[in-house]
Amino acid sequence: MDDEPLPLFVLPMVLFPGELQELRVFEPRYRQMLDTCILDERPFGLVMNDPFEPSNGWDGPRRHGCEAIILNHETRGVNHFITITGGRRFFINDIIEPALPPFSDPSMSEFIEGGMTPDIETLLDALPDGAPHSKLYISANVTYLEEEGELNEEDQTFLRTLTNDVVHRAGRGMNVDTEVLNQWVMSICEEQISVRKESIYNIAALCLNDLEARQQLLACSTAAEALHELRTHVMPLVAEEE
Repeated sequence: MDDEPLPLFVLPMVLFPGELQELRVFEPRYRQMLDTCILDERPFGLVMNDPFEPSNGWDGPRRHGCEAIILNHETRGVNHFITITGGRRFFINDIIEPALPPFSDPSMSEFIEGGMTPDIETLLDALPDGAPHSKLYISANVTYLEEEGELNEEDQTFLRTLTNDVVHRAGRGMNVDTEVLNQWVMSICEEQISVRKESIYNIAALCLNDLEARQQLLACSTAAEALHELRTHVMPLVAEEE
């Protein structure tokens, strides 16, 4: 377990290790979080939201998430645009609630008068006396998870076949030449598929769009479990295409 709580970006999204994503950050709580992460040169955790487990009125996080490493950051007005890549998977041991509830809470009604979102300083001034901390975002004490197991040649062949199906299916919709598609497949397979468990995440990022499916895959402990989970979700799609 890391000694320092990990800031969490909680939203309807699942990030895989090694996956690249771009985010626009505009909420005051996440702008505060990002300021902290950039200043301290540290990552944050990206976790799928759970509306059934709220944290001080906000959607809480699922138990499994992925470390988000900031590769690039640009500020435009009050918006932050960041490019991230997935780092280590983690399990949330305990949650540290944000200092304030969402603006939909009756106690926050004064801050949304006129339809303008208050700045971070205004919100910090509103913290109740004796508040245990001043973080507007959710954070958590987490345990980083090891990637267990390796892929044999049969497993790698399945991933190559799946890559071929995904790329050719997408390419046909864009009228891309078959020879070009084959080159894409070869390049992806050479760069993304090996004996390492991370290969499963690399290919899953290409073909899994369903959030629950991605979340279930992220939570798998071993390569065998993750590969079984991937097969479960993608084989019906392959069968439909055939």
